[in-house]
Parts: sequence; structure tokens; C-alpha cells
Amino acid sequence: MDPTIKNLNRNRRPKMDQHAIETRRFDTPDERLDMKERGGISIVRMGDGSAGMHAIFEPGWTWEADEKPLLGSPDSCPMRHTGYCISGNLVVRMIDSGIETRIGTGDFFEIPPGHDAYVEGANRVELILFAPPEHQH
Repeated sequence: MDPTIKNLNRNRRPKMDQHAIETRRFDTPDERLDMKERGGISIVRMGDGSAGMHAIFEPGWTWEADEKPLLGSPDSCPMRHTGYCISGNLVVRMIDSGIETRIGTGDFFEIPPGHDAYVEGANRVELILFAPPEHQH
């Protein structure tokens, strides 16, 4: 396993009773994609398999240089992302069309597979991402 990906909880959480409330915290993630000085993504998985991610990307972060190598170097990001931007400005480019979209503080977004991205400006980007049970990151 790549040492930059830390699987902090190798045992899957048992399915929760459908009437129980489950809480998780990003400061004790199940996995962490460590991008060293450029940030990282903390991943928590719920009993039903859904996931939440807290992403922090520092100024200068690019998907190409900082995240792509952790995913096996695909041509573009193969995942769909649904989330909320807490702070900063992220520019996301669709590879096939070249269309760029700026995501900023307060934006709720959905990004289809086939993109790359970079931090715009001198401020860090902080995102909360949501994924259904079938999502693999």
C-alpha cells in the first residue's frame, strides 16, 4: 500500500440499526490521503458504506501534481464529487471540453468524472465531500 494513504481502520464498521444515529469525526478518519505540505483528504465511512471527506488543499495544490499519483496516475479524476466549499477558490476543468468552473466559499457543487483541478489564489481550499455507498476513493 502507498505510504501516503493511511488506512486507519481496516475493519469495516458493522451495519447500524436503521433507527440508530451514527456519528463520525474527521479527526479520527478511516483513511487519509496525505499530500504532505499541499494538504490531504480525511475519509470517514458510515455503517451503510456512505462516506464523508474533509479535503484541505493548500495554495499551489494541483490535482495533476498532488493527488493524481495517489490514485495510480489516471488521465483525469475518475470520481464524481458532491460537496460544499467551506473556504477558498478551486478551479475545476473538464478534460474533454476544457471548460473551467470556479468553486468558491459557500458553493454546493457536483463535479462529474473526467476532471482535474487547482487552487486559485493565496488561500487554502477547504471542502466537505459526500459519497454514496458504492463510491471508492
